[in-house]
Amino acid sequence: MLMEEREQGRGNERWSAAIANLSEISNNLDSLGNILIKKAVYVDEDTFNKASLTSDQARNIKVLEQRVETLERELDAAISAAAHARTEKRQAEAGQKAAELRAQEITKELENTTKVFELHMEELRSKQAEISKRDNEIKLLEAIIQTLGGKESASL
Repeated sequence: MLMEEREQGRGNERWSAAIANLSEISNNLDSLGNILIKKAVYVDEDTFNKASLTSDQARNIKVLEQRVETLERELDAAISAAAHARTEKRQAEAGQKAAELRAQEITKELENTTKVFELHMEELRSKQAEISKRDNEIKLLEAIIQTLGGKESASL
């Protein structure tokens, strides 16, 4: 209820303000009419037509100048956007180049690690073969010792 009264009060204020504006416009128009009647200059039709043409051309020139200014601002904005886009593109390309170089470095490092691993594996296999050979030799020598030891105990 209170809200409706406030809205109605605002509506009345708006109507009062609108009526006051209309009264002020009416007074201004009356004043303008009086000034035109007192200071009016009467010219022949040809002069009036030329003045009208000049006035129309001046308005058209003003509109075109505003349009040129708008287009210049749009062009400046487009140039700025293009420069920004080029900068972002260069940064992206630099980032991509850095990533590619890093990928190449990692690949080379992996290849080197693989080669080192292969060399270590060969060395381990070689050592294992050597250990296996020596183990066989030890077993052979143990068998010989047992054989010789068995003959000595049999001969005693």
